[in-house]
Amino acid sequence: MPISPDGPLSYGMQLPVQSQSAIYAEPWEAAATPADLVRVARAADRAGFAYIAGCDHVAIPRRLAAGMSTVWYDPVATLSFLAGVTERVLLMSHVAVVGLRHPLITAKQYATLDHLSGGRLILGVGAGHVREEFEAVGADFDGRGGVLDESIDALRAALGPEEYPEFAGERFAFSGLGQLPRPAQERVPVWVGGSSPAAVRRAAVRGDGWLPQGDPRDRLPAQIARLHALREEAGVEAPIVVGAITEPLYVGEPGWPVGRRTLAGKPEELAGSLREYAAIGVHQIQVRFRSRSVDELTDQMAAFGADVAPRLGR
Repeated sequence: MPISPDGPLSYGMQLPVQSQSAIYAEPWEAAATPADLVRVARAADRAGFAYIAGCDHVAIPRRLAAGMSTVWYDPVATLSFLAGVTERVLLMSHVAVVGLRHPLITAKQYATLDHLSGGRLILGVGAGHVREEFEAVGADFDGRGGVLDESIDALRAALGPEEYPEFAGERFAFSGLGQLPRPAQERVPVWVGGSSPAAVRRAAVRGDGWLPQGDPRDRLPAQIARLHALREEAGVEAPIVVGAITEPLYVGEPGWPVGRRTLAGKPEELAGSLREYAAIGVHQIQVRFRSRSVDELTDQMAAFGADVAPRLGR
């Protein structure tokens, strides 16, 4: 796995522009272009970011549109587009709502992405939360937890090395159906998103990584301890990559109101704060920068990679 529990603290980011929830989108993103996305992806590539990530929603109901917006790029299309303009940065779905699609459809899409990108996929998966979205495509919303569990198992088979994968479960079964190309990776890492008790158990039992949904720092130690205890109880010996979403960041003195939750200041101060994540058992942090333009964002990314990241391992 490219991001390892045994390695230094890694850092990645959710891409701007491709999802524009009112919770985190900056005003400049509303008028942003595909060229701006390319600039951000290339900046991540240059600045040593471990991954860039895209979200997954098919359609947003009117009742949620004011908060969530209806801007949600398709993650496979977006990551495939950016794979062609980057060289080393990993490409992650954070998260793919795999219960909206049959596992063979998901496998076809993401196996192709992994093949075309030379093995740079991290498949992040989650249960989803928008009922109308499930109902519109004929998917099971109320049973989505069980669907996700079985989908992960089915995807393990469908994203494996076999041209004709086989799987038999309660909801899905396939055999004798060939799918080429195969992923470039021998084993595509599957990271499970969510912070509910069910999501933590799912990550512990089935995941190569865990993507918590914004747990504050003081809640993470108990969650991580439970994750490891459940994994040991299930007899899973392979290590798991533990993630965290950090507070918003600004490298340097902003000179404009970046919000009271934002960590801003000198590189050594930011690094000292972020090292606390490693101390509680986190292996990769997902960072987000406050910015007023794509220029300011890419400048922040470059400053983080040059001045903050080298101090994360100290």
